[in-house]
Amino acid sequence: MFFSTSTIAALCAPFFVASVTAAPVSRDANHNQPAASGSSSNSVTMQVLQFANVLEQLETQFYTQGIAKFQTADFTNAGFTNAQVPIEQLTVIVGDEQAHATALASAIQALGGQPITSCSFNFGSVLTDVPTMASAARLVENVGVSAYLGAAGLVADPQILTAAASILTIEARHQTMLNVLNNGNAIPQSFDMALTPAEVLTIAGPFISGCELGITPNAALAITNTGTVSIGTLLTFSSDAINGVDPSTLTCQMLVGGQATALAFPLSNCVVPSGVDGIVYIYITNNGQPLANDPTIRDNGSVVAGPTAAFIDSQPQTIDALIRTPSNVAAGSAQTTTINPAAATTLASAAATTTAGAVQTPPPAAGPATVIGTPDLGTTPAAQPTPPPAAPPVNVGGTSAPAAPGPASVLGFQPSK
Repeated sequence: MFFSTSTIAALCAPFFVASVTAAPVSRDANHNQPAASGSSSNSVTMQVLQFANVLEQLETQFYTQGIAKFQTADFTNAGFTNAQVPIEQLTVIVGDEQAHATALASAIQALGGQPITSCSFNFGSVLTDVPTMASAARLVENVGVSAYLGAAGLVADPQILTAAASILTIEARHQTMLNVLNNGNAIPQSFDMALTPAEVLTIAGPFISGCELGITPNAALAITNTGTVSIGTLLTFSSDAINGVDPSTLTCQMLVGGQATALAFPLSNCVVPSGVDGIVYIYITNNGQPLANDPTIRDNGSVVAGPTAAFIDSQPQTIDALIRTPSNVAAGSAQTTTINPAAATTLASAAATTTAGAVQTPPPAAGPATVIGTPDLGTTPAAQPTPPPAAPPVNVGGTSAPAAPGPASVLGFQPSK
């Protein structure tokens, strides 16, 4: 028997609504900090549900527009061995997102509220071609998983948490599929990362306009590297929040799954260390105190900008080649500096043992190799790092450094002025 998307959504909504009660909530939705005295737990529950509903609307609109815009030949030209594979999966995913949005809207109304329906979504920057759409879809799904995980710290009622978890597990399946469709590791880490609503909006905000969400995002951060970015690559950034700030006072922090704290480096030596695979959330902070992976204690007042996200695909799998031929990286007019994997291993080892308040500075060694990168985007790149000597392999996030790291997909969007 076949059910339409609208029928599935109608069937799912009562389950979610039946799970919703007026729940006690102990933290505010901006930074996962304890809620102010006397603040309404019901209002925070409402804000969490409304924000989740907006994110599901965003996902629904993104996939609807992408599927409508691109034809079978576009997917074939993007390297897919069978264009029907991504088309079928994206069609299933958009149906799921529609069902989630409908269920959340019904739950909001059951609590006496109204869904936020005034948002406009602009995907012009990421629906330029199929490869860019696929990369953006991967970002959307990974951030969606992080958003639901972060919301778990805001809601105390077990019925609402169970209902939300029934969405989270589906988003995680989407995440896995989009990892594969982008030639990445299907399950790159043993643990996912949670983001606060403010951090989620920092990444997703450039796509959203015309509505008030009651959430204040951090300053936007964009990675200016493009092309082949891999283990050992020096990352450079753009953000209004770091313009005119002495780079020596700033720290680059990489949050990866399975680590209690972020990997912290001086901004001028923000090099991707070995052992990293999959999504990395990157922040710029004003001190070297490593940020906590736990979002309920992460906000220590040091974040200057971010997070932004990068995908480091260092461990490609056999299934990737069966679905899509890895695309060639387009040449640019500028250079990205990359150190060798052994040197990057030393960085990972140093960062993993960073003590509170300390930032690791790599010792000098042989010069770096050069690969093609991105044209100048109007910002001054950080100083080039001097690579350290080789060291034995170490683990970051539960994975071992590969012998030959692959490229990364980097997505850092700047909000419209």
